[in-house]
Amino acid sequence: MCSNGHALSTGLPDINVSVPSISTKPLIKTDGVKRSTLDSLPEHIQLAIYGSLMFSFFTVHNILQESIINIPGFKYGIMLGYMEVAGVTFCSFIERRYIAKETKRVAPISEYPALTLCLLGSSALSNWSLNFINFPTKVVFRGCKLIPTMFIATLINKKSFSTLEYICALFVCLGLVMFAAADWKLAPDFNPIGLILVSLSVCADSVLPNAQERLFKLGSSRLEVTMYTNLFTLIAMTVTTFISGDLVGVIQHAMLDRTLALYMAVFTAISYIAISFYMLIIKKFGGVIAVLLGTARKAMTLVLSFLLFPKPFSWLYVYGATLILGGVLLASLYKRLKNNESTSHVMQNEEMKLMIKSSDEENLKSSEVTM
Repeated sequence: MCSNGHALSTGLPDINVSVPSISTKPLIKTDGVKRSTLDSLPEHIQLAIYGSLMFSFFTVHNILQESIINIPGFKYGIMLGYMEVAGVTFCSFIERRYIAKETKRVAPISEYPALTLCLLGSSALSNWSLNFINFPTKVVFRGCKLIPTMFIATLINKKSFSTLEYICALFVCLGLVMFAAADWKLAPDFNPIGLILVSLSVCADSVLPNAQERLFKLGSSRLEVTMYTNLFTLIAMTVTTFISGDLVGVIQHAMLDRTLALYMAVFTAISYIAISFYMLIIKKFGGVIAVLLGTARKAMTLVLSFLLFPKPFSWLYVYGATLILGGVLLASLYKRLKNNESTSHVMQNEEMKLMIKSSDEENLKSSEVTM
């Protein structure tokens, strides 16, 4: 989620997570205001600390995710999404109830089905795709929300984009073709169904921010939207995975394999922490820094996947990943720049209006004195 509460594409299922109330004790008082020890450090040191923590938790998360997938006999990819949703539901409830002290719900329950459907599709389909494609392919496809977002904006809102944005979209498309071609050629268990599933998950994820916006306009807090969206998604996934047999199957597998049980327990909790640090970076250092770190993290994820979990290699993976990550990064930075320029123009116009108003008032007072 971005700083206004929208979901972000992080390489994970885009689970709605709010900025955490991270304690960085001891506290220091400056001019009567309490500040944490980290807040008193130079900004570049803070960025290095928070960035390192974000990378560390995401590294553990991604390693665990691929480790679970590679456990012999594990064929419950959809349950990875279930574990993440369960972890976010529990952690957001604790944060909302005991840290933010929120007890009342603002938005009516009837507003949540659309959000639940989007998050269910995003989380379940992306992890289900791991039964058919390898982890790096899932990562790069999950990072390509740019294309369906542009398509939906053009189709529904009749919005036009700049030449640079269309070029970035073309780079992303070419990169996806290269990556899929390499997977098709090298992966013995490759199945195009996986590409369809992960593509559908990206489409669901691109609709999610629009569905969230309605609830924020009603006055709902980020924690409220986070907890209830994930709670209803957890209920829906519990029912569907129980019917499909995945829920019972993964529990039975975990009871027979202590390593899997340990991986599942850590994996369930760590995604919330990882995304929370990412959100904290957005809050403290801005979206541009977050985009740069997010792109670097995805690149690191791909490199670690090939290093720690050996798989057939092709330079098409490198070329494709470069086009995809480069296109997404350039489009994101361009969008941030346009938003900053728009905000600057609005502020300049407001300042000009205040100056004109002040000048008119002074002229009026001068006229009254002359009279």
